Amino acid sequence: MTGDGLWRPASGCGPGCLPAAQAPDVSLPRRVGRLLAVLGMLSAGVGLAALLPLLPARDRRAALRGWARGTLRALGVRLAVRGRLPRLPALLVANHVSWLDILAVLAVAPARMLAKREVRDWLVLGPLAAAARTVFVDRSRPRDLPATVGRVAGALRAGHSVAVFPEGTTWCGVAAGCRPGRGFRPAVFQAAVDAGAPVVPLRLAYRYAGDASALPAFLGEETLWASIRRVLGARDLSVAVTVAAALHPAAGADRRMLARAAESAIHPRPVRTPVRRAATGVRIVRPVAPVRVAAETELDLAA
Repeated sequence: MTGDGLWRPASGCGPGCLPAAQAPDVSLPRRVGRLLAVLGMLSAGVGLAALLPLLPARDRRAALRGWARGTLRALGVRLAVRGRLPRLPALLVANHVSWLDILAVLAVAPARMLAKREVRDWLVLGPLAAAARTVFVDRSRPRDLPATVGRVAGALRAGHSVAVFPEGTTWCGVAAGCRPGRGFRPAVFQAAVDAGAPVVPLRLAYRYAGDASALPAFLGEETLWASIRRVLGARDLSVAVTVAAALHPAAGADRRMLARAAESAIHPRPVRTPVRRAATGVRIVRPVAPVRVAAETELDLAA
């Protein structure tokens, strides 16, 4: 993805990161069936957008989770979940590979999302995002970032989890050299510090025919429809969401070091200075025993 400085991160991905063009794995009738099922889920999303504001919080989360899981199934994507989320409202941070990431996160943790302002105008998904109380950020106005962080902190204080992709742009998720150069943008982590909320890293990993793959990635100048067609034609595509240990920042914790700790939990081979507990004011709490459950939005965050 292209970028210009702190406010528009860039990954190292190019056209070569996407899989070579090949015939779809599944038959045309099955692809059409999947497409019709997805359109059905989008139609259901229209009704859900009108219904969500009227539902109690618990029912709203259940409805969002069910819709996201149903849409993944319609696309032919299997979901696996490892670990459990804490009961407390948390800042959920995940790596960013594809438009599928949003569905994967909502299917596990139906939190409020942080997304670019343009998403509000998307057909079906825009009204659904607004009804789900998405926090929108205007990338053309960097000076508004502190106010956005304040809204995220307010949501956390009010008892709502918020999900964000702090890499700020999508990348293939396979080649280590393609990761956005500055790593996780630390600004939004200040919201967790201010609200006294835990940070929970979510590691998203896609596999195609059993191997790690960039097939679901949404990169560069590729159109959304081209990416959707590739997913619809894949026979054995899965996404695993791994819930890492919760990070509990102390009052006044360094948001940059908190961001590095979360990034290290998602990308196990950190290249930066190791995190020291005494210096960061970050306490790591291990999750309960892992369990397995069968079953473009870009975010720009400057320092």
